[in-house]
Amino acid sequence: MNLVLHTYWRSSAAWRVRTVLALKGLAWEAVPHDLRINEQTAADYVARNPQGLVPALEVDGAVLTQSLAIIEYLEERFPEPPLLPADPLERARVRAFALAIACDIHPVQNLRVLRMLRARGLDQAAVDAWAREVMEGGLAACAQLIAERSGPFCFGEAVTLADVVLIPQLANARRFGARTDFPRLEAIEAHALALPAFAGALPAAQSDADPA
Repeated sequence: MNLVLHTYWRSSAAWRVRTVLALKGLAWEAVPHDLRINEQTAADYVARNPQGLVPALEVDGAVLTQSLAIIEYLEERFPEPPLLPADPLERARVRAFALAIACDIHPVQNLRVLRMLRARGLDQAAVDAWAREVMEGGLAACAQLIAERSGPFCFGEAVTLADVVLIPQLANARRFGARTDFPRLEAIEAHALALPAFAGALPAAQSDADPA
């Protein structure tokens, strides 16, 4: 199987997929697209992904888009280690936690959205303040969703999709100066980043990393 991931080092959506590829022990090739200079809008890439977003995953030439859909495909194709619980109720709860971040928190940090806000007259301080408000409220809700859970990860002893989505979101929140001092979430982050799959997916570990 030939896996090609179209990525950007700081994209939290691509970060999720990198983590899952590593957790599943899969080899893949990275094709970076610098979102700061709109490389993802190039005609050859838009032909693959009409949304002009990263990530996209090529699987033997077939193209998959949207990080959670890509992860669900990888979970079905490579079920070990499982990232979704066997119990249907628990599986729904893990998905709900992941979607709370991917659908309700993460979009406010999308470069396309931030640029649109600035184009409509908001200065950078107002854009950042709006993003912080959304992230802090969302993370507080996520902390409540798992407040009664024990174990090193969101839903117990094993890594799930919830952890895969949480770790990039905490990093993004810090970039915007949002509060992340939710003890349960920060403890999960520490446990996750001790694992090679999570550490290797960090933005700074990517070949196209450019902190400047």
